[in-house]
Formats: sequence, C-alpha cells, structure tokens
Amino acid sequence: MKSRLLASAAERTFILVIEPEEEAFDAIRRFAPTENINAASVTAIGAFSTATLAFFDLLSREYKEIPVTEQSEALSLLGDITLDENDTPNPHLHVVLGFADGSTRGGHFLKGVVRPTLEVVIRETPAELRRSYISDFGIALIDPAK
Repeated sequence: MKSRLLASAAERTFILVIEPEEEAFDAIRRFAPTENINAASVTAIGAFSTATLAFFDLLSREYKEIPVTEQSEALSLLGDITLDENDTPNPHLHVVLGFADGSTRGGHFLKGVVRPTLEVVIRETPAELRRSYISDFGIALIDPAK
C-alpha cells in the first residue's frame, strides 16, 4: 500500500492506493491507527479478484456472507472510520460491485483481494466519532453524543 497526505488543515485528506493481491479491508483498518484517524469518511473505486460482502439480518442479528469469486469492479465503496468501545479505529464500509455482464451486487464490505488497484480517499473529520453496541439491534452504531 502507498499513501500520501492530500490536505492538512482542520481535517486531513489521504489517498491510499492499494496494491494488487493486497486485502483491502485489512489495509484500510491497518492504516487508520498509523495516522491517528479517529473519525473519517471513506470512498473508493477500483477492482477485486475476489470479495466477501454481507447483509445484516435484523431478525437473526447475524451477517449473512455473500461470497464473490469472480473479477468485479468497485462501482461505489462508501463508509466511515470510527472508534469502537476499545478506542480502536475501525472501518464500516459498504460496496456495490459490478460484473462483466452488467449485473451488480452490494452489501457490507468485509474483504476484497485487489486486482489491479483500489484507490481509497479518506477524509478525516476534526471530532472523534464512536460506535456503541445497541442491544435492540445487535450491532454497534454511531453515537454522536459520545
């Protein structure tokens, strides 16, 4: 992975160019603490040789994995980075993947092996954002009050 700081003011903007065969979600997760990113928005475009998406089932409170075993393009990858309850920065990302036949699949982005590139823009916000576990839903959600 390569990175460069694009702006430095009240907020910083980074670009990450994730290399072929690198796992994208883990690369983004590893990058955030190296730059002390506690809150940010994330966007990306690129492509994957394989990926794993998921759909959160509210009734079962489980993520249902959606394996993708063919080359795909990240038509839209969006999300954020927030602090979890252990003060660890964690990405929460969604993606829409496009395929050669024009079809798409989307969901929570759990992992993706990059081929040939993934261009990620991370825009830091000046305030911390935290996720807290909400037992009614069985997931951690952003709590603006914290």
